[in-house]
Amino acid sequence: MVDFSKDERAKLADLFDELGPDAPTLCDGWLTHDLAAHLWIRETDPLAAPGLLAKQLANLTERRMDETKRRWDYPTLVERIRRGPAPFSMFAFPVVDEEANTAEYFVHHEDVRRANGRGPRELASEVEDWFWRRLKLLGRALFRSAGMGVVLERTDEQPDSFRVNSGNPIVTVVGRPSEITLYSFGRRNAADVRLIGEQHALDELGRTDFGL
Repeated sequence: MVDFSKDERAKLADLFDELGPDAPTLCDGWLTHDLAAHLWIRETDPLAAPGLLAKQLANLTERRMDETKRRWDYPTLVERIRRGPAPFSMFAFPVVDEEANTAEYFVHHEDVRRANGRGPRELASEVEDWFWRRLKLLGRALFRSAGMGVVLERTDEQPDSFRVNSGNPIVTVVGRPSEITLYSFGRRNAADVRLIGEQHALDELGRTDFGL
């Protein structure tokens, strides 16, 4: 997988430019300007970090986002995101960029694409394999709050499945690894997946707040 996170960053910046600051996203209550501010402070503003990790401190992050939007106009902010993290940021290290930004930029790119009527993409097999490995690593954490058994099943060129949560009944989430990743990060209505299981279990999973 060659610089997928950098490619997603560039494509998202292009889409930000195309749509402008007031386009919808899948992030609840956020327009494109808000999402751009989030991406900027995530990589460059350590004072906002606690609010990214703990919901109780979300107001702090919102204040830092508002300050960022006042500090730079939208085109300037998008250009800063396009250039990548500052040299002092831990995200400037290639290993950290791949591990921390691959899913982040993919999911947020889709947050903008799909909120503006653009459907799923065909990704390279090596990218899908990367997402599958991440799901195997993080799946238990992503679905830890589910009150039933959860199985993930990929349906692309490398069919495979594994169980991420014990219990009964069982719900199976079926799709390409990238789409299952979107689903597991809370983009349920936008992700191109199929759910298999008893209806009451599907309803319960639909009410569950899961994700990292």
